[in-house]
Amino acid sequence: MARSVTSRRKALNTLVAWTIGLLIFFPILWTILTSFKTEAQAISDPPVFLFFDWTLENYAVVQERSNYMRFLWNSVIIAGGSTILGIIIAIPAAWSMAFVPSRRTKDILLWMLSTKMLPAVGVLYPIYLIFIQFGLLDNRFGLVVVLMLINLPIIVWMLYTYFKEIPGEILEAARMDGASLKEEILYVLTPMAIPGIASTILLNFILAWNEAFWTLNLTAVNAAPLTAFIASYSSPEGLFFAKLSAASTMAIAPILILGWFSQKQLVRGLTFGAVK
Repeated sequence: MARSVTSRRKALNTLVAWTIGLLIFFPILWTILTSFKTEAQAISDPPVFLFFDWTLENYAVVQERSNYMRFLWNSVIIAGGSTILGIIIAIPAAWSMAFVPSRRTKDILLWMLSTKMLPAVGVLYPIYLIFIQFGLLDNRFGLVVVLMLINLPIIVWMLYTYFKEIPGEILEAARMDGASLKEEILYVLTPMAIPGIASTILLNFILAWNEAFWTLNLTAVNAAPLTAFIASYSSPEGLFFAKLSAASTMAIAPILILGWFSQKQLVRGLTFGAVK
């Protein structure tokens, strides 16, 4: 009887998980399908799902109109650079908060997290003026710094959570053996927290890749990433849904592939320390 109840519960959980997964994935699937339709089919009422005249015309038009590889390269540099810079800063910060906490450590963590609740548009004007003053408008380095700063609270919080699960006695033993602070972090702490660090890198790379507000407001041509590439298909003449869907598919394809191949590492890192 107990086994029957357990199997039913597992089946119900599986059904619910699949349902939620399909609901989340459906907009992506619809975008991909729309990219293979003509403009007339893309706006047809009622909408067509699978039975339509498949075409690659939208991808050809997008390739002719835009230099996709330039946008892609900008996205890789901006997302990768901001993630690497954030990790370099966040590891020592999370180490100090996890292993050398003060009375204000929790307050500092809460304050850092509270900055994520600030509407981005509220600080756009001063940051825009700073970018003009230092010549950082439409500059990849400027975007790397901005995206690193807005994601830094998340990076520190995640690493702090992972580091807290590592016994402090191990680090103390390393210090007793003569390890310097640099050696303690690089050769003792970091290898033990690799799953957590890897998941943090992946998550923040995705966040930086998908960031649209700052990339659209602080770039024009030279440093424009794939978010600007997508936005370029919204024009005063109207929305060309099929071509917009093709551009969106080309923009999300690299991150979807990355997420697909790294999903085990991501799940492993997100559950790091959950079971001792």
